[in-house]
Amino acid sequence: MKNLNSIILEGNCVREPNVSITAKGTAICNFSIASHRVYKLGETFEKEVSFFDIEAWGKLAERVSQQCKKGRGVRVVGRLKQDRWEGTDGKKNSKIRIVAEHVEFKPEAKPFMVSAVQSVAASPAPAAAEEISVF
Repeated sequence: MKNLNSIILEGNCVREPNVSITAKGTAICNFSIASHRVYKLGETFEKEVSFFDIEAWGKLAERVSQQCKKGRGVRVVGRLKQDRWEGTDGKKNSKIRIVAEHVEFKPEAKPFMVSAVQSVAASPAPAAAEEISVF
């Protein structure tokens, strides 16, 4: 059996992205998303929110840095990466992050303008989701 390391997340951007450039000139974009789920506990519904750190590289990083705005809906397809290090106190540490391979943003909400001349039938179709991929 082959190994599989793949993850799909949907949520909302938590804050503006942080972009940096490596010594070789490759862009890295770090951003975070919040994803929630609702579940039933007894007779009530509970909401659980999880926060995930995501890293995009290269052209994908450049595009994500332009489109990721706080609150905007996003879908990320990627893989998990575990960083391990030893602290100055000798304690072993690790952190798991997501390396993005494909990112889609939900259309941004635009103010709804209605004039007396414009009819509902003449309204433009909703914008399609924007897709960004390294493939």
